[in-house]
Amino acid sequence: QVQLQESGGGSVQAGGSLRLSCVASAYTYVDTYKTYYLGWFRQAPGKEREGVATLDRDGSTAYADSVKGRFTISKDNAKKTLYLQMNSLKPEDTALYYCAADPAAPPFVIGGTYLRGGWGQGTQVTVSS
Repeated sequence: QVQLQESGGGSVQAGGSLRLSCVASAYTYVDTYKTYYLGWFRQAPGKEREGVATLDRDGSTAYADSVKGRFTISKDNAKKTLYLQMNSLKPEDTALYYCAADPAAPPFVIGGTYLRGGWGQGTQVTVSS
């Protein structure tokens, strides 16, 4: 499975912005990375895992209703890096954020419960009011 490493988390006040990054391992070829289905999900203490955004190999995106209009998922194939631009952050966005990747199918669907493929260690986002 692909190895992923997230970064970019931190503590911000409500209304602030953060950009998360997720780099695939050096052992992942760029041509292979281009074909991955990608996504970001989050886990807050005491809450169920929530799919935040997905990016399919054809470039189509999907977002959870809770983040639509505020978060943007994108990638840079040459850098094998997935991004999540988060604007207008709210305290309820506080969570551990993970990126996920799978070569054959979406690692998860928004609102679904399954999770497949590989994911990283997560990066903490804390939003204070």
